[in-house]
Formats: sequence, C-alpha cells, structure tokens
Amino acid sequence: MEEKKLDLNSIIGFALIFGILIWIMYQNQPSEKQIATDKAKKELVEKEATQKAKAVAPVATVATAAGDSTKLVALQATLGNFAYSASLPSAKEAFTTIENDLIKITIANKGGVITEATLKHQERFKKGSGELVSLIKDHNSDLNITLQTQDNRSLATKDLFFEPTLSKVGDNQMVTMRLKAGANEYLEYQYSLKPNDYMVGFGIRSQGLNKIINTSKPLDLEWNLKAFRNEKSISYEKRFADIHYEYEDGKDNNVGLGNDKEESPEKVSYIAFKQHFFTTILLTDKPFEKTKLYSNDLVVDEKVDTIFTRQFKANIPLSFTNGEVNYKMNWYFGPTDYKTLKAYNKNLDKIIPLGWGIFGWINRFIFIPLFGFLSSYIAYGIAIIIFTILIKIAMSPITYKSFLSQAKMKVLRPEITELGEKYKKDAMKKQQETMKLYNKAGVNPMAGCIPALIQIPFMYASFQFFPSAFELRQKGFLWADDLSSFDQVAKLPFHIPLYGDHISLFPILAAVAIFFYMKMTSGDQQMAAPQQEGMPDMTKIMKIMIYISPIMMLIFFNSYGAGLSLYNFISNLITIGIMYVIKNYIVDSEKIHAQIQENKLKEPKKQGKFQQKLQQIMQEAEAQKAQPKKK
Repeated sequence: MEEKKLDLNSIIGFALIFGILIWIMYQNQPSEKQIATDKAKKELVEKEATQKAKAVAPVATVATAAGDSTKLVALQATLGNFAYSASLPSAKEAFTTIENDLIKITIANKGGVITEATLKHQERFKKGSGELVSLIKDHNSDLNITLQTQDNRSLATKDLFFEPTLSKVGDNQMVTMRLKAGANEYLEYQYSLKPNDYMVGFGIRSQGLNKIINTSKPLDLEWNLKAFRNEKSISYEKRFADIHYEYEDGKDNNVGLGNDKEESPEKVSYIAFKQHFFTTILLTDKPFEKTKLYSNDLVVDEKVDTIFTRQFKANIPLSFTNGEVNYKMNWYFGPTDYKTLKAYNKNLDKIIPLGWGIFGWINRFIFIPLFGFLSSYIAYGIAIIIFTILIKIAMSPITYKSFLSQAKMKVLRPEITELGEKYKKDAMKKQQETMKLYNKAGVNPMAGCIPALIQIPFMYASFQFFPSAFELRQKGFLWADDLSSFDQVAKLPFHIPLYGDHISLFPILAAVAIFFYMKMTSGDQQMAAPQQEGMPDMTKIMKIMIYISPIMMLIFFNSYGAGLSLYNFISNLITIGIMYVIKNYIVDSEKIHAQIQENKLKEPKKQGKFQQKLQQIMQEAEAQKAQPKKK
C-alpha cells in the first residue's frame, strides 16, 4: 500500500500560517521579569502620587474658596498677576455642560478643562454592566499649560479658575473659558459642539499675556489620560490600546504596545489616545512643531488591575505668533469605527489597525464594504456566516487549482519514487531527471504552493478585520452575548496559563474543524512529494501538526472575539466541503493520468526562465562534479 505523505508545499503553507498566528498573538507579551519590574514600578509611582497629593492639598483648599479674604490673600501671594481671576464669581468649583444626541461634555471652572465626556443612548456604547461609556470622568484625564512669568515663576492652569460663558451660535453650543490676569489680559479655551457630532471644536488663544508671561519659548501643554476598561476581556482590550499620530503632512505611526513606550514626532497634526473600541483624539489645524508621546501598560495583574488599561501622555509645545498663542483644534470623543472616522476626511481611519500593504487593501476594499452591506440587512452572526461563504466561494478557483496540481503530483508519484531509487546515490542527477519528468508531463511542482500562498493575505486580513469591527460590539449570536469578545460557556474555578479561566465554545468548534481539515490534507485527497534525501520525515511532522494545530486554536482563540472564531469555524467547514466536492465530483484521477501520459508523447513545453536557469545550474554542477579532482 502506498505510504501517505505530505506535500512540501503544504508544509510551507502551514508553517507560514502558524508563524503568522504566533507573531500576532505574542509579539508584545511581556516576560515574567518584566511583569515583576512593572508591578514594582507601579507601586512606587502610586506611592509618590499619594505623597504628592498630600503635599498639594492645602493649596487646592485655598483655590476652591472664593469668599474667604484670608485665603484670597494667600492665593494672591501664590499667583501674582493671575490673582485677578480668583476674585471672580467663577473662582469656585462649578461646571458647564453641553450635549447633543451623541455625547455629553462637562467643563470645569477649575483648569477650564473637560472633566466628563460620555457617549449617550446607543446600546452598543454601553459596558456589559449597562453603564454608558465615559472616556473622561472621575479625574482620569487632565490638561495643563505651564505659564512662565516674567519674574521666573511657574503657574499651572489646572490649579487656576477660568470664567465660563455659555452661548449659542445657530445650532452650535459654545463655551468660552477665560483665565484672566486683568481686565484685558487672559488665556482662553473655547469649546463648541454641533448637533449629531462626536467632534468638539476646541481653541486656545491668549490676549495681552506677553506683558506678564515669558514668550521667548513655547508654552508647555501637557495632556494625560488613563484609559478606562470598557470591555469584558481586559487582556484582549489592552492589545488594541495605543497612541496613534499623524505627522509630517500625512504620515502616520503609533507609539507601540508594552511598557514605557516613547516617541518624539515632529509637525504633528493629530494625536489619538486609542482604546479598543473608543478613542480620544486631539486634532490641530496648525501642526505641533514637536511633541513627546508616552504610553505605559497599567495591567500587571489582571485580577487586581481591572479599572484602567493604559496610561497615555502627550507633551505639546504651543508656539507664539506676534507674542500671542492662537491654535484652532478639535477633540474627538467617540467610537473607533472605520466609517465614522473616515467620514471626517482627516485620515482618522488610519488609527484602526487594518494591516499594512495588501492586508489593509483587502480590509478596506473587500471586507469592510462587503460586511457592511450584509450587516445592514441581516443579523451580525448570520452576516459573518454569509460573509465567510462568499469569501470562500470567491477563493474556490484557487483551492481547485491547488488541489488539481496536487492530484497531478499524486499520479506522478510512482515514477518520481522510481527515479529516487534509480539515482539514490546521485542526488543531483535525481533532481535533474525529476525536473525533466515534470516538464515532459506538463506538471508544475510549484502550482500547488502558489495558490496556497495567495490565500494567506486573506487569512491575515481577517485577523485584523474582526478585532477592529466596532459593529460587532454588544451584538449577540446564539450563546455569544458579544461577538467582539469571547463567548464564555463555562467559568473555571482556576486559571490555566495561556488559556485563561473560562471556556469559549466557538474556538472549540473551530479547533474540531481544523482537525478534520488537516486529516483530509494528510490523506488521499492531498498528494505529498516523495521523501527527499536529507529532509525530515513529512509523515511524522504531519501527524504531529494534526494535533498541534487544534491545540493552538484552542489556546490562542479562547480569549479572542467570538466573531473571529466563528469566521474560522465556518471557513474551515466550507473548505472541507469544497475539497470534498472537488475530489469526488470534479477532479477525475483517471483522466488526469491519461492526460499526463498524452502530454509525455508531445513535444515538451518550453521551460520558463526560472526553470531554464535552475536546469543550467544543475548541469554546470554536474559537469563540475564529473571533472577529475586536482591533486
């Protein structure tokens, strides 16, 4: 009975697929040593922050009291020219709110900054607990400008009180916050909100401050944000939390995952503090000359660190023009949704990690339009299934070509084995004769590998598309209550390393499907090349991979979004069906054998340039080998 072996081309394909899987899952996983270091660092930072808070508490108490003359004198001594603002009615804790149908923005007198940005009403903007998503609240964010006075003192705007003015221009709500140093000297923040829009207009300008502050160098604007956890799996969520930015007239980049990541881009037009499905973005019409961006992982222990995912920081210089500062900017508080971001026509959709090169093209021009069309008419789970079917049907001609090539190789296997026996002591001659046989029979040994490689970009694109598909958030299907997160069917009383503390069902189904798919590819349906001298035993490797692949699927996908696992399950299921139909109803081995025998009687096809070059190299090597060795 003929021994079943695996085609080397298939091995190459599987190796590439598993290599991509491992790279995707573990490229940013910290070591045990790094985790311990981060935990110690975090405890130290928290300790220092507590001590600092105690140290500045008396100053804060003074700043919040507007009616006590003793405290006001102390405030004046501290703030100098800006004591004017402390005598205003706004010199107390008060807030101004503007909102539309999409977002609610709350602005504090103290610091003049946004203290709450909450997304409203829509079900997909809620957390699992039912609470609305707030990108800013409970002091997780601050914005501060350091003012250097003419007499070399530093003032922090976050500790000073701004005077609010609420107005309406057409349908737009506007809030002007002024930090006054005198009747006509002030620093101004201006906020504006349109109806049905996530974008908040934001401007910073000064008037007359050049008489008070040092304008020889730019103002230092510091923006900090601790990103809240909004999703069920904090480990999955933090993989997609990062700082993205656009710089130098349209280039885009990101700071990167991990700990203590820093970048210093120049001429920056926007900075995005991106969470998984929500994003806070600062945009500017006049690029920031040079910025310093910092990102750090706040999740050291997932059982303890359950509130925040990452710490984001941006230091931005605000340059003076004719002695004044004047920047027109915007804040975006909203979903990390491709269509929403792209509609602003400011390249904001680039913050969504759809993949580079061909992977991004597949997502932008095939996956997103197709899935968007399907999901607008049918439920999201069904849309994933139909989406997968259409993709696999479109790829079926490639699957057919790959299977046909392997079937031809199977027919030739006895002759190739015979050549191997005949020239087993001369590997070069055996290779030459094998190439002649391929050419004479009209068979290309690479024809089975190339179609498999063509499918890899679509596979990788799916790994980028489904985790980024905002539409899946809070959308259920069958037992999965949220297709953007794992589909837990059982909670474990213990934690399994790499796997987790729960059991997801869709990864199990996907693992079963890939097991049977690989059983098919290792059987009579797939043709393997004869054992090559010096090469490992492909049969043994395949037997191992049949079991390793499902295990990898179970481990890696247990905490991934159910939408991706559903896609992989249906994809493998359809591939099994297509291969069964091709083998039993389309490809006829007897006809293939007859065609190959007929091809042998014809004039051999002209070799391609690559084959000619390879043949030439072999002949030269053979000739050199035949030459007598010099003594």
